[in-house]
Amino acid sequence: MSFSPASITVDRYSPVPMYYQVAQQLEHAIESGELAPGTRLDGELALATQLGVSRPTLRRAIEYLVDRGYLVRRRAVGTQVVHPKVRRPVELSSLYDDLTASRKNPRTKVLSIDTVPASDAVALALGLEEATDVLAIERLRYADGQPLAIMRNWLPVGLVELDAGRLEQAGLYQLMRAGGINLHLASQTIGARGASGAEAKLLNAHKGEPLLTMARTAYNENGQPVELADHIYRASLYSFEIVLVTR
Repeated sequence: MSFSPASITVDRYSPVPMYYQVAQQLEHAIESGELAPGTRLDGELALATQLGVSRPTLRRAIEYLVDRGYLVRRRAVGTQVVHPKVRRPVELSSLYDDLTASRKNPRTKVLSIDTVPASDAVALALGLEEATDVLAIERLRYADGQPLAIMRNWLPVGLVELDAGRLEQAGLYQLMRAGGINLHLASQTIGARGASGAEAKLLNAHKGEPLLTMARTAYNENGQPVELADHIYRASLYSFEIVLVTR
């Protein structure tokens, strides 16, 4: 695909601000692949002239996209397209499903799957006696060929039939639903920290690079805990999207 600034149109009579119209069309071009990662944009003055907008309008559109992780400014290089982040809504869905829906070509590598005694924290989250056996899973999830997340999950033994082959072909929640597990609600905590050396190696990142963390306990329709998750994501490629409403 190729991108031409002439494909961007601005409706000067629309109530939508012109900078936002420009930003949305550039964002679409990046998401669709018309503007590939690494593409260098023309200078602000030249691009503003091509688009028929003022330089301050274009600058605001660029700043909007920089803030959202679509563009980056580098000294002596200019403004470049970067790989767009995966934006995941905060709801009870799996990363695999979200990546599939956004056409990010998910791929999974199972690092380990084993039955182990539950730690105190795992037993507490799943409502089990200490040291009760649980199924422990560790996976590396890719999006468009890039390592995106390390996912660790614990489930009660015998809840659903799982193996490495199934987990590399489908998402965990998809397999749980197919096994008759109806996920109803979850308690989730989102945080951030730096990558350890081992994590950085798996994620093709740098030690200390910012990571987003997500801890989740999921429950079935009877209120029983059926899964504990501890996931980490590269912050440069991933973000959570939260919709806030007034009461």
